[in-house]
Amino acid sequence: MIDLDWLAIADTTALVLVLIGALLCLTASIGLLRLRDVPARLHAATKPQVLGLLLICIAIALSLRAWPVAAFVAPVFLIQLATAPLSAHMVGRAAYRNGTFDESSLIVDELRESRETPPAAGG
Repeated sequence: MIDLDWLAIADTTALVLVLIGALLCLTASIGLLRLRDVPARLHAATKPQVLGLLLICIAIALSLRAWPVAAFVAPVFLIQLATAPLSAHMVGRAAYRNGTFDESSLIVDELRESRETPPAAGG
């Protein structure tokens, strides 16, 4: 039998994880509104949001205490972990090609040559 103290500790831990995850998701949304250029917004959209979702998924699994719940939450997090960086990369690449970013904020520009030579030019 599970001791009631451990249940209270698990519930308190789940509550703290949900609060921290919600704060991280709020931070991501504020970053999307406050930051000015595309790379900074993408950083704000992906990093804290994915970590916030991880913490909320762990809290759900802790609070419901069932293996089927953990088996359902794990693919949700893995799909988010796989799609968030990919979508951020694609949006950042499109912003770079369109020129809708602050060029002075780039320290190293590895794609400068591809912008100068059109892809159909063969060079």
